[in-house]
Amino acid sequence: MVVSSSFKVLLLTPPMTQLNTPYPATAYLKGFLRKARPDLRVEQADPAIELVLRLFSRKGMTRVASVLPDKTNAPASVRYFLHFQSQIETVVEPTIRFLQGKDPSLAIRIASREFLPEGPRFSPLREQAQALGVPENEDSLNWAFGAMGVQDRAKYVASLFLDDLADVIREGVDPRFGLSRYGEKLAASAPSFDPLVEALESRTPSLVDQMLDEITTELVVKHRPDIVGLTVPFPGNVYGALRIAQRVKRLAPLTRIFMGGGYVNTELRELKEPRIFDYVDFITLDDGERPLLCLLELIEGKRSSSELLRTFVLETGSVVLKNNPALHDIPFREAGTPTYEGLKLDQYLSVVEMLNPMHRIWSDGRWNKLTLAHGCYWKKCNFCDISLDYIGRYDPAGADHLVDQIEQIVRETGQTGFHFVDEAAPPAVLRSLAQKLIQRNVVISWWGNLRFEKTFTPELAELLARSGCVAVSGGLEVASDRLLKLMNKGVTVEQVARVTHAFTQAGIMVHAYLMYGFPTQTVQETVDALERVRQLFEAGCIQSAYWHRFSATAHSPIGKDPERFGIRILRANSQFAVNDLLFEDPTGADHDGLGQGLRKALYNYMHGIGLDQDARSWFEAMGKKRVPLAKVPHDLIMKAVEESLSS
Repeated sequence: MVVSSSFKVLLLTPPMTQLNTPYPATAYLKGFLRKARPDLRVEQADPAIELVLRLFSRKGMTRVASVLPDKTNAPASVRYFLHFQSQIETVVEPTIRFLQGKDPSLAIRIASREFLPEGPRFSPLREQAQALGVPENEDSLNWAFGAMGVQDRAKYVASLFLDDLADVIREGVDPRFGLSRYGEKLAASAPSFDPLVEALESRTPSLVDQMLDEITTELVVKHRPDIVGLTVPFPGNVYGALRIAQRVKRLAPLTRIFMGGGYVNTELRELKEPRIFDYVDFITLDDGERPLLCLLELIEGKRSSSELLRTFVLETGSVVLKNNPALHDIPFREAGTPTYEGLKLDQYLSVVEMLNPMHRIWSDGRWNKLTLAHGCYWKKCNFCDISLDYIGRYDPAGADHLVDQIEQIVRETGQTGFHFVDEAAPPAVLRSLAQKLIQRNVVISWWGNLRFEKTFTPELAELLARSGCVAVSGGLEVASDRLLKLMNKGVTVEQVARVTHAFTQAGIMVHAYLMYGFPTQTVQETVDALERVRQLFEAGCIQSAYWHRFSATAHSPIGKDPERFGIRILRANSQFAVNDLLFEDPTGADHDGLGQGLRKALYNYMHGIGLDQDARSWFEAMGKKRVPLAKVPHDLIMKAVEESLSS
């Protein structure tokens, strides 16, 4: 089929991602096409935020009520909703406007905890108030927000209210629904496509499905696209993407649909399932710029299917990967500047669902997303997908180029907050960027992920702070030198202490990503890791952290050579998705039980509670199972910090 060179491209982010800011993939592709193919009409939209706003409206709540089960034997969330339905319908839209930053004066009423009906999500606050012996609607949040933090307190209360309503939808309307994911269990490392087909072809679509169909219809009617691009970064976007594709096919059968993104790049590299092509025409791997250019030229009749790059197609009933070796990716510096043109930036919601400082930055406020370098300059961690292009191909941008991009995005959006979304921001690039921002008098606030390596000296930390850095996150992972060496992380716990202390002294908040259940990790090493983390909080090195359960992935060195790490992979035959791998670890530690204690300890540490307690005390839920005494010197972290101060 030959299409005019003026044909229309529509780029979409399916439900669900973050509520506070657009996922940047469509902005990157539109920015690239604006530079590479100015003859095209390229639009972008975010059905994810539109679905949330449609649900959390007066009309949406009325529609939710119409499909809820009877109160009898209903979940607590549904009983709460039906009891307060009229009040909820009245306050939901004002609350959304407040979270959009459009009605800040409402904060006083929301913070009073008399304005919004409180459901099961507020139970911990009620229990805490009872434990403190204070009126539950007055002072039980003072420990977190103080007497003057009205706006922040109101955001937290309003976010809990939204969580209550999301629970109502999930437990009473559609069990696949969540505020940051939709149908995730249907797609995460799913060996079979059957569950997705069953859900997509159901004769009784849920209310959420119906609303997404309505939104898709409106987008097709408005834009009349010739080609639709769907970015699928996470398993929680797959069902929404295919639902949108299904609707587009029914409304406009000649429209071509392509799909790509992080989920595709990691989980569908071994795709054999032909039925997915009932919904989409093309599936692209890795960076999308060059594959998309090739697809456009294919549709225009300028190239054959054998001349595509990293693109799955269906040929005679079989899935075939077209990958012309003569083609190469667009250099990172030539990929254009992301543009948010066409996205309704004033519609996103600033939420505070967790009293975690880094989660607050992640979810509260809108951040422009920008990448400093393609890939990872370290690319050695054994748990990481270093065999894949998005990690393995390192290609940094120059500081002047980055500052030019920053200034262009600020002019377009009016927002000066930036999240640098690199796997690990390179220290040399950060130094050059900071110097250039200061030299050119560009005022922004920024944060990003990095490695806690020795290059980040107190001098560099102070420079980054002066350039606008407000927070950094990085992987401490298992907080064990033996395991850090096994995973080839390239850092030690003492080194992390010195680097994080330097950031903290510069006024930069520090968040540590933590991992438990790593291959051969023992109970002793887990308790020791918690003790080191306790000391890091006690010494003021970190202010925020989060424990992740280790997962072996198919494209990491661990997944490719499990015997070297002392585990055995339990492989399953898959026609569809392959990423997370089940495995047997001979150490036999109860990582699920340990994880409960680790999370409980961390929550308390972040609020300055329990820092003087024995690390073993957090594992009481493990019952009679013996938890050993930590073998870490009580002054390990303080000595490391003192050494850095004296050097």
